Amino acid sequence: MKYASEQGEKTLIVLLGPTGVGKTELSLRLAEKFKSQIISSDSRQLFRDMTIGTAAPTIDQLNRVKHHFVGNLELTDYYSAAQFEAEVLTFLENYFLENNVALMTGGSMMYIDAICKGIDDLPTIDTQLRNEIMQTFETDGLESIKIQLKMLDPEYYNEVDLKNYKRVIHALEVCLMTGKTYSSLRKNKTKERPFNIIKIGLTRDRVELYERINHRVDEMMAQGLLEEAKALYPHKQLNALNTVGYKELFYYFEGNCTLEDAVEKIKQNSRIYSKKQMTWFKRDKEIVWFHPDQESEIVEFIENSL
Repeated sequence: MKYASEQGEKTLIVLLGPTGVGKTELSLRLAEKFKSQIISSDSRQLFRDMTIGTAAPTIDQLNRVKHHFVGNLELTDYYSAAQFEAEVLTFLENYFLENNVALMTGGSMMYIDAICKGIDDLPTIDTQLRNEIMQTFETDGLESIKIQLKMLDPEYYNEVDLKNYKRVIHALEVCLMTGKTYSSLRKNKTKERPFNIIKIGLTRDRVELYERINHRVDEMMAQGLLEEAKALYPHKQLNALNTVGYKELFYYFEGNCTLEDAVEKIKQNSRIYSKKQMTWFKRDKEIVWFHPDQESEIVEFIENSL
């Protein structure tokens, strides 16, 4: 059933793309053009105290357009794509009572898919079980978690990125919580949404994008990323801080490299992440791609799609 009113059907515009491509400024102008508020789909901008390293909206930008899901979590809070799905859908249900258009922007692939396609209804993990598995992870390392997952769900073990400890741990949590394999519970079926979705992807030539990424890292350092990372260093074990821009500086603080090397590593890892994002997004045939400078074409496309 579609959300509808005398004002017409409701539409979610999704502005996505790799890190550094230029989503933020364009999202502000599109939000102003279509009289929309902005939903952030950046999994790290949710956490406060990480503003520089996550390129979170500035105070001026927040004053220009009302944002949601920015800086509303503590570093210690547990959060997932499933929670994001539930909270954003609840927000939109209320928002669309008085508004026709919402704009969501960001680059966190699973968070975007959670809203546009839905994610599988997996069980809530018992806190005690989660703590026990994390204790095993911290004491014995990821290898012990992988061994358990291989025994309980060899199918998923053979397809998961075994270096992505969050996915490995979550799969094991589900196996132990349900007594079933994680792979058997993954349906990967797209859920119907009661609103229209317009997906706009921003892309640039690789050389152009990489130059922007390198420049943005230099800007972050000039804005005080080093000092921000120093303040966060005592909490380095938290999942929220397993993030490009912080983990490289933590490595520097521990005397393992020079500051110059750490900054270069941030640039390199940001470029690698942008490539992963594009690989993920390119699988989605619903995304219509534009260069960020094609603003008039983007506006025209949206107007014709509403």
